[in-house]
Amino acid sequence: MPPLSLVEPTGRYLSFDEREELALLKAKGLGIRAIGRELKRDPGTISRELRRNSATRGGKPQYRATVAQWKAQTAGRRPKPAKLVTNPRLKEYVQQRLSGELQRSDGTLASGPPTTWKGLNKPHRADRRWATAWSPEQISQRLVVDFPDDEDMRISHEAIYQALYIQGRGALKRELVACLRTGRALRKPRERSRNKAQGHVTADVVLSERPAEAEDRAVPGHWEGDLIIGLERSAIGTVVERTSRYTLLVHLPRLEGYGTVPPVKNGPPLGGYGAIAMKDALQTTMATMPAELLRSLTWDRGKELSAHAQFKVDTGIAVYFADPHSPWQRGTNENTNGLLRQYFPKGTDLSRWPLEDLLAVQAAINSRPRKILGWKTPAEVLDEKLRFLNQAGVATTG
Repeated sequence: MPPLSLVEPTGRYLSFDEREELALLKAKGLGIRAIGRELKRDPGTISRELRRNSATRGGKPQYRATVAQWKAQTAGRRPKPAKLVTNPRLKEYVQQRLSGELQRSDGTLASGPPTTWKGLNKPHRADRRWATAWSPEQISQRLVVDFPDDEDMRISHEAIYQALYIQGRGALKRELVACLRTGRALRKPRERSRNKAQGHVTADVVLSERPAEAEDRAVPGHWEGDLIIGLERSAIGTVVERTSRYTLLVHLPRLEGYGTVPPVKNGPPLGGYGAIAMKDALQTTMATMPAELLRSLTWDRGKELSAHAQFKVDTGIAVYFADPHSPWQRGTNENTNGLLRQYFPKGTDLSRWPLEDLLAVQAAINSRPRKILGWKTPAEVLDEKLRFLNQAGVATTG
């Protein structure tokens, strides 16, 4: 065993003194949470320390501070050789599941279309390489099933990604990124894909700019909106108040000439939910509500509301846009859209319903008792909130 280093680590890691204290507390029979409280460490930290760094020579794990310190220092040495470099059997398994060839029922190979990897992202609307194409997570989890008793046959999905994307870790050939579902030549950090100004979404209307009062639903008047889409480019707008779950349906009739006038490039959309048509219809619908209940509107990233700046000028309602591919940020609206699909199923033409029928469905949804509202209806809760706002306004002016 090489000599131990007792140099104090950063606060992120356990020190030798803490390991000695841990060993004493463990010998006294204290549990993980009790030890964590004594050392002022998270119970997860204590659990991992005992699992990773206990001595196992006698067959039964025993925690000793000196052995634990040595194990931690050994595991922390850098640079480490990549696991796929030191384990050829594991490398072969990963590579076969990632890039293995497809076979027909008679055993012959189905090679797919001829392709050439150019070090770029997957081709746009062009053939891609055919392969078994398991994801790194599928490979990582399947190893446990196929080799339940072989600890050497283990690798995390992140280690596979690093072997593909990071030069110097490369036990796997770089071109195998073409076998991943995304086909990206470079990894895209998650933070980079979060809400940023782009196109019609400017920096002042991203979700992070929305008032904090909208988040906890304490103040009524903050709405979420989106479209439900049907056949033949038909749609109905849906707007839901976050506090009461009160729902408004936006009628989006097709414009004159739809289906008869040939489409014109960069011409006005005739489907009924182009930017101007959407703004006008939404403005008409929101105007049916009292001004006290019109504070903000959070919309999906759809370009149908690209005229949001003019909408704000005309109505005074601030518009914000959710992050891309983040429907949970408008969860109330998404849930309501699911309820509305009872009346407006997918795969049906939504343009056939006149405004009167939409208002009938709107009334039905708003008169259903809801569990989250204590079995009150959205209409009842909204009425209570409005009365409270009016009373508060009278008290203030009085």
